[in-house]
Amino acid sequence: MDEQLTDRKKRILKAIIRTYMETGEPVGSRTISKDKDLNVSSATIRNEMSDLTEMGYIVQPHTSAGRIPSDKGYRLYVDELMREKEDEIEELRNLMIEKTDKMDKVLKKVARVLASNTNYATMISVPQYSGSKLKFIQLSRVNELQLVAVVVCEGNVIRNQIIDLDEEMDDETILKLNLLLNTNLNGLPIQDINLGMIARLKEQAGIHSGLVARVLDAVAATIHVDEDDMEIYTSGATNFFKYPELSDTTKATGLISTFEEKQQLVDLVKERMADDSTGVQVYIGDELPISTMKDCSVVTATYELGEGMHGTIGIVGPKRMDYENVVNSLKTLKVELDQVFTKNKSNEDG
Repeated sequence: MDEQLTDRKKRILKAIIRTYMETGEPVGSRTISKDKDLNVSSATIRNEMSDLTEMGYIVQPHTSAGRIPSDKGYRLYVDELMREKEDEIEELRNLMIEKTDKMDKVLKKVARVLASNTNYATMISVPQYSGSKLKFIQLSRVNELQLVAVVVCEGNVIRNQIIDLDEEMDDETILKLNLLLNTNLNGLPIQDINLGMIARLKEQAGIHSGLVARVLDAVAATIHVDEDDMEIYTSGATNFFKYPELSDTTKATGLISTFEEKQQLVDLVKERMADDSTGVQVYIGDELPISTMKDCSVVTATYELGEGMHGTIGIVGPKRMDYENVVNSLKTLKVELDQVFTKNKSNEDG
């Protein structure tokens, strides 16, 4: 890379390209000087633009005093400046892997401790995301006929989707599509991406409307939870044997099987979350949709980890369970989980 290309020149070049992408008009120093990120005078910008012109990164159309990016300028923008986003995505991906590992360990421990303290069976669902906002979208080339759409949402949820192209797409078009998508969608709650907005974006994308539709499908996929996507950790199923009304062979086998297979527990948690109730709930006998639990009571609570993440904790025992102790345990746990999350977050921010 050219050694004369200082950080300030890069920032000015980036501002020129960004402004040109938005307006389609040659860009003058007066326009760029209004960019708060630059914080430099018009005179300095004029000098830097003159250097950038000599270096071949921008060109001056004959009919205008402004400048537009050259192929060399676009190439630098794509190769160098867009790398910042790729680094950010990689950092987020690593953070999510690290957080997921830690979260799994915390939740498994929670289930074990709760089962030990109450002498009942316990379950806890891995948190799901709701009300999430888009942080950014990045389209990048994989090969001549494939792009990858990277969608990053609040809570650092990342989805990658490969998109097949009918014909090769040049760098300028990819940049314009990135700009179109991010200008319209950044910071927007996913549920606010409605048919009217999709139609408007497709219209603005022109011949690339099909590609925009596929990217928006990838966005929609970030909030779609398949049946198999929800994970539930359980502990203490052998505690059923401590209670005579649950310990005969048929009942105990059915209950333990339910805890091992987990699908019915997933359905119960999904039903619980659909109620949109955040407090402690108690289900007794026939109020439960699970036939093997007709002689049981289940006490559940929703825990929240911020940024739209929430899950369900449940305690399963005989109908004569110590409800006061169970409810107090769940309320205490909700507070502790929230504190764990807040502490981790403040450590990361610090």
